[in-house]
Amino acid sequence: MSELLVSGGQVLRPDLTVERADVLVDQSSGDIVAVDDPDTLAGDDDLDASGGLVIPGLVNAHTHVAMTLLRGLADDKPLDAWLQEDIWPVEAELTPEDVRVGAELGLVEMIKSGTTALSDMYFHVDRIADAVEQAGVRAVLGHTAVTVAKDEAGAREDMQQSLDVARELDGAADGRITTTFQPHSLTTVGEEYLREFVPKANDAGVPIHCHANETTDEVAPVVDEHGQRPLEYADDIGLLGPDTWVAHGVHVDEGEIDLLAERGTGVAHCPASNMKLASGMASVQDLLDAGVTVGLGTDGAASNNDLSLFDEMRDAAMIGKLAADDAAAMAAESVVEIATEGGAELLGIDSGRVEAGANADLAVVDLDAPHLTPAHDLVSHLVYATSGTDVRHTVCDGRVLMRDRVVEPFDEAAVIERAGEHASALVDRAGE
Repeated sequence: MSELLVSGGQVLRPDLTVERADVLVDQSSGDIVAVDDPDTLAGDDDLDASGGLVIPGLVNAHTHVAMTLLRGLADDKPLDAWLQEDIWPVEAELTPEDVRVGAELGLVEMIKSGTTALSDMYFHVDRIADAVEQAGVRAVLGHTAVTVAKDEAGAREDMQQSLDVARELDGAADGRITTTFQPHSLTTVGEEYLREFVPKANDAGVPIHCHANETTDEVAPVVDEHGQRPLEYADDIGLLGPDTWVAHGVHVDEGEIDLLAERGTGVAHCPASNMKLASGMASVQDLLDAGVTVGLGTDGAASNNDLSLFDEMRDAAMIGKLAADDAAAMAAESVVEIATEGGAELLGIDSGRVEAGANADLAVVDLDAPHLTPAHDLVSHLVYATSGTDVRHTVCDGRVLMRDRVVEPFDEAAVIERAGEHASALVDRAGE
């Protein structure tokens, strides 16, 4: 048994207290063996956390990782115009190798900013799975199905592919990959296809992830056509349940919040994307107060434009206070929890906390920086002051993915070069 000792630093405990401690990891099982007083544990390899804070690896509960190739391509537009005029035409030109390269770039970016798990929605999912396997992170993957603008055969084929991919890839990468069935949203997938395929996913025990209530333009058509709020309509179809989480949930009313809580359906909150696309301010404090499980997501790099969950934590705190008109809303402790344990609960992984028995998914944040001095409250610093560039080490499943800012699974310079080449060729093909 090979053991990794993360030593010399302070540790963020599950109750969000901070104490000096060392962390011992069983690298064969990928679990934390012990968290104990300094100099009481020993390992075969040592990861120096001196002057740092050991935190749970962050969990990106909603992203489109290969969209790194579209970063900065179409900014300053509302969601519908952004998708229809810019994003979908370019995505139509994506090759499987483009998706692999874009995924590698996104995974390097996330490893460097302390993210150890992600939930991804995209296509050419086998290529994303290959990149995830090499990266060493955990991921929930799925093929995203859209039926609008398709004939019946094409629509059914896309929905079936989403179900097939979920079945085929579940358990890949030595169990670090799990899967979801992914109808894109309640307005981009026709009712007949939802009613046909959602029960199939439920019967097969496949979790479901989709967009919902992101903009008012996603709410009004459902109300007009079905006479129900979107999440009431989703519940009628059988889409809500403890194995479902929806992305965004910006425009939910009190009844929908109660419905989410009753069904055990979670929400992936994506504040930066929601602000950039002017989608609105999600009532996240109300969701939490109602008992809804909330995770934190970056969305894709085309609508963010980075994949750092530290940036996202700050955004979540700031916009959460504005949405609630209350400076006490979305306090730092709540934000750290949704970026760690909340996201882990959505993804169904035993991560998000530093304690014996949990997955050894960790990040070490350097504290020796002007913007992190003085250290009055380190939980506050994680939300309001820390940057992804402050992460020194990243560990997932007991494996060191980044040591002293050097990403080990990939040649970072080569990934950056390939991504630039593929992005340029993609834009040329799309005529942008």
